[in-house]
Amino acid sequence: MSPTSEAAQGGRRLVIVESPAKAKTIKGYLGPGYVVEASVGHIRDLPNGAAEVPDKYTGEVRRLGVDVEHDFQPVYVVNADKKAQVKKLKDLLRDSDELFLATDEDREGEAIAWHLQEVLKPKIPVHRMVFHEITKDAIRSAVANPRELNKKLVDAQETRRILDRLYGYEVSPVLWKKVMPRLSAGRVQSVATRLVVERERERIAFRSASYWDLTGTFATGRAGDASDPSTLVARLAAVDGKRVAQGRDFDSLGRLKSDTLHLDEANARALAAALEQTAFAVRAVESKPYRRSPYAPFRTTTLQQEASRKLGFGAKSTMQIAQKLYENGFITYMRTDSTTLSETAVGAARAQVTQLYGADYLPEKPRTYAGKVKNAQEAHEAIRPSGDRFRTPAETGLSGDQFRLYELIWKRTVASQMKDATGNSVTVRIAGTAADGRDAEFTASGKTITFHGFLKAYVEGADDPNAELDDRERRLPQVNEGDALSAEEITADGHATKPPARYTEASLVKELEEREIGRPSTYASIIGTILDRGYVFKKGTALVPSFLSFAVVNLLEKHFGRLVDYDFTARMEDDLDRIARGEAQAVPWLRRFYFGEGEGTGVAAEAGNGDGDHLGGLKELVTDLGAIDAREVSSFPVGNEIVLRVGRYGPYIERGERDSENHQRADIPEDLAPDELTVEMAEELLARPSGDFALGTDPVSGHEIVAKDGRYGPYVTEVLPEGTPKTGKNAVKPRTASLFKSMALDTVTLQDALRLMSLPRVVGTDAEGVEITAQNGRYGPYLKKGTDSRSLQSEDQIFGITLDEALAIYAQPKQRGRAAAKPPLKELGEDPVSGKPVVVKDGRFGPYVTDGETNATLRSGDSVEEITAERGFELLAEKRAKGPAKKTAKKAAKKAPAKKTAAKKTAAKKTTTAKKTAAKKTTTAKKSTAKKATAAKTTTGGSED
Repeated sequence: MSPTSEAAQGGRRLVIVESPAKAKTIKGYLGPGYVVEASVGHIRDLPNGAAEVPDKYTGEVRRLGVDVEHDFQPVYVVNADKKAQVKKLKDLLRDSDELFLATDEDREGEAIAWHLQEVLKPKIPVHRMVFHEITKDAIRSAVANPRELNKKLVDAQETRRILDRLYGYEVSPVLWKKVMPRLSAGRVQSVATRLVVERERERIAFRSASYWDLTGTFATGRAGDASDPSTLVARLAAVDGKRVAQGRDFDSLGRLKSDTLHLDEANARALAAALEQTAFAVRAVESKPYRRSPYAPFRTTTLQQEASRKLGFGAKSTMQIAQKLYENGFITYMRTDSTTLSETAVGAARAQVTQLYGADYLPEKPRTYAGKVKNAQEAHEAIRPSGDRFRTPAETGLSGDQFRLYELIWKRTVASQMKDATGNSVTVRIAGTAADGRDAEFTASGKTITFHGFLKAYVEGADDPNAELDDRERRLPQVNEGDALSAEEITADGHATKPPARYTEASLVKELEEREIGRPSTYASIIGTILDRGYVFKKGTALVPSFLSFAVVNLLEKHFGRLVDYDFTARMEDDLDRIARGEAQAVPWLRRFYFGEGEGTGVAAEAGNGDGDHLGGLKELVTDLGAIDAREVSSFPVGNEIVLRVGRYGPYIERGERDSENHQRADIPEDLAPDELTVEMAEELLARPSGDFALGTDPVSGHEIVAKDGRYGPYVTEVLPEGTPKTGKNAVKPRTASLFKSMALDTVTLQDALRLMSLPRVVGTDAEGVEITAQNGRYGPYLKKGTDSRSLQSEDQIFGITLDEALAIYAQPKQRGRAAAKPPLKELGEDPVSGKPVVVKDGRFGPYVTDGETNATLRSGDSVEEITAERGFELLAEKRAKGPAKKTAKKAAKKAPAKKTAAKKTAAKKTTTAKKTAAKKTTTAKKSTAKKATAAKTTTGGSED
């Protein structure tokens, strides 16, 4: 019997999901008898501030939203923006016979379902409906096979939420007091920030080493073809049996760390010259079979990494696009730690392998990928196309970023059920004796693929842009041991070791997962948080820590060492998983974390920095802040007695004591990468003019005129005498004017300043006596006549334009609409989604990238000079994922009073109707009455909302 017919017999069922998009899709599968409504995410949570806490709570409970003295009881409040939705759900519930809580099948989804049950207080049967894909069969099966609410999952999520609240609300105020206001700390975000900072520290400490080797091009002496090339390129591997040093043989300080031969330029060139007349021969040929198995289907983190490598999507953008694909029934649930596929999925994938690639590519037995990450949270499948038959990308009707991500998931899933790729890998060693008697050995490696297997469908990307992908072949000539080879060319090549690469979103996700820090499903939001907080900014795809993050991490490491310790954070994750499995109790664990084992004995403080129990007392750590020197934690030596300091208004450098004669100070750009702040750059910044420049005295007013560097650029102003009222009705404002773009602080003169402060300049009057002025504005120089403004071409025209020239400009018809488009600042190439050229343009609110269809403003960490094509494509992808901006209905707002009156009349009318309906209840069947009441209720709810 179908769910629809069951509903017809069993009354009306209310199904609650999280999102309106999901509700719309599911409603189409369930049909009449079911009302599907969205909670629109969480309806209840811990309060965002003391103002949201009910009046009965005071003190620490009001501040934290958690009663730490009474078993860490949380204070939950219905979010202000969800009250109308809660009312709507209650109204719908009143006319329902059964309630299905159909939120996601993970900890957070289980918690949302529990909160719904707690707030709605249903008096009808309640079922927990779970599914991992939104297809007709899956939804109907979920309705037919509900389960009970899993209280262990709820407890685990609640403990995690309380833990994060205590961590954030106790540690963040320390950052406000000691570093800068409005900062935040978080259990995982602080550790993620520390990883990025530590990588930058490694780059700062790094010292490059130079090394040389030789590259030889050797010929077989016979004509070659595609399968048997006539030449091969080999690199010098050893001299007299001693291996030649490569980049991996040097440490981060540029020192040789292994017993190898370090060739410098002179030695390399001398050896190359000594090998010019050498006869070479094949010393050895080593051949091994090559086999590569398919990659496992996607889980959350591997999808984020591949979407970053192949499509240029950020983690957040990937999850937004995947969410839409899931809600519209194209893929299975996208927050999963599992790589397993159901029998249905395996069958669908194998069917497509046979259909698209032939039986030769299908293994005899289905492939299984049972391995999961440690403490995998839920029993979801891997991320795959939904349904028992996979739609090919062309069959989906998708476009843009959704098409590209679906195609990636589809290819990976199908490839996971294909045969291995097989072939041969070969290493050829070539030797010869130099003129000076030294034995030189060169090596070349090759790979041939005899059967591509799964590589026909999918090849995984790599974080290293120089890495060879799995399907790359390198064919070598068919040679045997003893074969003679002639050296066509031997060149000496110089190399330098490179600092460790900065994290990208993909590699940071990988690092967090490998260290078992946090939950994979939260990584996208964590990276989003550290970007939004200004702890990290992007340079291309690289994540660069700000100077602010250095100060924050420095404080946390010195005074809250345990809280940002990688092992500590991983062990906390283990503990939370033990609570989820019922192996540990939440309240004792939280008590230990917050108060420590030996309350008041100092044990907790020791646990902050030293060895011992990883559950030290957080409360004691944040209480005694006397040992934290705010200036010290925000100061970093640069060299030559120059110190970088992170102040409340941004980073700056200084040398010497404040108020001393030799004191120097200079601000530095907030988006400067820390490893780029060298002693040389710091000296240059300090040498630049700064502070106020006294230009002289205005001969008319007698006031001193100074030039300053302000927040919005350089400007000139007058210094008013002491006692001049600055507030009230008699207040006097000093004359002020911004410098022209052609002017500089250290060259502006008193005459320049007085001319600037004399603006606007009266050019003259027109035939009707209307005054025309020339002035400088936010968008450049312009003329003004009454309310009619006309742009000027340059700032110099403000002082030079004549009345006749101004009248000539006004004689021209005024341009309507937008001004002529400015030429692009930079061209980035063709967008992989739209196929249109992407350029960087200068807009009203700063530079932005555009492909003619989508515009995306450059972020604080991006610059026109350094932005890469990949970064431009990523910004456009993120903008597309957000969708078009919602427009506010201004006209509707104006008509609100009229609607209110109408609503009162409607309400009165409906009250009468409701009374009549109630009177009929004694003579009408119960089911019929319920239907009429439902209809009335729905109408009323619509008008009230």
